[in-house]
Amino acid sequence: MRTALSTPRLLAGAFATALLASTLSAAGTLGATTAVAEPNTLLSQGALTAASSSESGGLGPRFAVDGDRNTRWASNPTDNEWIKVDLGRSYDLDHIALEWEAAYGAAFTLQVSSDGAAWNTVVTEGAGTGGTEVYEVSVTGRYVQLVGTARGTGYGYSLIELQVFGDGEAGGPEDPPPFPGDEVTHHEFQANCEFSHFLPDDSIVYPGQPGRSHLHTFIGNRSTNAYTTPASLLANPASTCTVPQDQSAYWFPAITEGGVPVEPNIPMTVYYKSGIDDYTDVVPFPEGLQFVTGDMMATVDEFRTAPGAVEGWECGDISKSWEIPANCPAGTQLNIRYQAPSCWDGVHLTPEESAHMGHGSHMAYPVSGQCPLSHPVAVPMLEFKIAWPVSGDMSDVALVSGSDQSWHYDFVNAWDPEVLRRLVEHCINGGLQCNPRGYDLYKPHRGTVLDENYELVPEPAAAREEVTS
Repeated sequence: MRTALSTPRLLAGAFATALLASTLSAAGTLGATTAVAEPNTLLSQGALTAASSSESGGLGPRFAVDGDRNTRWASNPTDNEWIKVDLGRSYDLDHIALEWEAAYGAAFTLQVSSDGAAWNTVVTEGAGTGGTEVYEVSVTGRYVQLVGTARGTGYGYSLIELQVFGDGEAGGPEDPPPFPGDEVTHHEFQANCEFSHFLPDDSIVYPGQPGRSHLHTFIGNRSTNAYTTPASLLANPASTCTVPQDQSAYWFPAITEGGVPVEPNIPMTVYYKSGIDDYTDVVPFPEGLQFVTGDMMATVDEFRTAPGAVEGWECGDISKSWEIPANCPAGTQLNIRYQAPSCWDGVHLTPEESAHMGHGSHMAYPVSGQCPLSHPVAVPMLEFKIAWPVSGDMSDVALVSGSDQSWHYDFVNAWDPEVLRRLVEHCINGGLQCNPRGYDLYKPHRGTVLDENYELVPEPAAAREEVTS
């Protein structure tokens, strides 16, 4: 059964009032990670999405489930397009509401699936009118998709909101920062780690094969070598990182000057950030996660347009250079900033394990500010900011891994799980700009995670109860 409302941008009539009230009710469920839901509970807001196409990055599919009627998803101008929503688990569904922008679907189907593979068509529409269309359904499923077959205009399909309602446990938005006057400008904390050692080893790419790799610069755990595993890092906790509970291994290809490896002489900065727009969804790295970021074989254009590229090579006032500058002002340092993928498949911990299972990479970059359905778990986005004390004529400065575009780095997680959790929740989820102790200099009233001796400060009772519940 379909209920159609003709206004394309505003909900109207008694049903619209109820629909909006339901939306506000779901959006207002602050402070609870799950809640027992009554029928007609909005389940799709903030869910993971995918689409056959998007007209631009600012018109991606996630904008059809963000609860903001100033944003929308817009497809390419072809008939056969689709948008898909992952509700996170299966629910008993009772209705689906479509709020179209002026470019609507004249013919489409609504399909539901429990596994994302076998689809059950629950609505077939051959005379869509645009505006707001509501379809009653009685089906159980986790995935919902709209599959267009004919457009109502010469443009693509343009949905302001795709809302799925049903029973079950509906996740509400996370609590905002406890100080309403705080403006969220960052969502990050730093790991500052000094130089540890050089070795021609890489325990991820060439495990158990010492000397097989090109020369790497290691920061963090001092024991890192070709035989390193997460267990060995924890068994040998000595680290060059400011926070002693960070026993992780970080390494990258050495820089040479005149053929001699250059030792970084200041602490290197590894930012732990949110790589997605909804920073409250970021969770800590799973124990033992390992990955490699970057492409040793990248061309200049591939390096410049890579999703991890930030500023390229920098020195002095030079930035966004995709090759090592020919000359750097005397006394400056050569820098590079590069971001890692921050969406995990939720299953595999190493590239080798993922490849062995035929899965492809276990890590992926966000798409339009959201993790893709194939990699649904948002973890901290690492951003390496590495500096070397080289300046002046740079003609004899080079990466040992090959071209200037061969920059890459490796990471093995060996954080103390409780410390990492507290830093992620306080700094990333809390919308702060934290130093390694989890302290935001500009918002001292928000407190810290670690005291001056790098011991955990007591966690508020309410937070402890939420973690253990």
